[in-house]
Amino acid sequence: MLMTILNVIYVLVAIAMIALILMQRGAGAAAGSGFGAGASGTVFGSRGASNFLSKSTKWLAVVFFGISLFMAWYATHSARPTTQADLGVMSLPAAPVPAAPAGELPQAPAADASQIPSAPAQAAPPQEKSPEASQKD
Repeated sequence: MLMTILNVIYVLVAIAMIALILMQRGAGAAAGSGFGAGASGTVFGSRGASNFLSKSTKWLAVVFFGISLFMAWYATHSARPTTQADLGVMSLPAAPVPAAPAGELPQAPAADASQIPSAPAQAAPPQEKSPEASQKD
């Protein structure tokens, strides 16, 4: 439940950040009109007091990265180790292994030859003679 709420907030914060970043004017926005117009201080952007958009973007970024770090921490600390991984087709049914006498290694189970499909026999395609070989004949 907590992760669902955080995921919804995470997506909303990301969308808000994108919108705020796209609404802001870039640092070089006045560069084209700056030459000769007396606005040489704003040619590459003035470094004055930040406005509402930049402050909002900063705090949304802080919230975005905070949620990212918390969700990563929560996912690693709430993960439960599994006793048996489900391998799908590759998994084998669990068969009881007989106890081997001390000092001996247990034997691997023998494969049943009737369950192994045989490869279809294919005839080799007839080989064609190269043009040089046909000229020599």
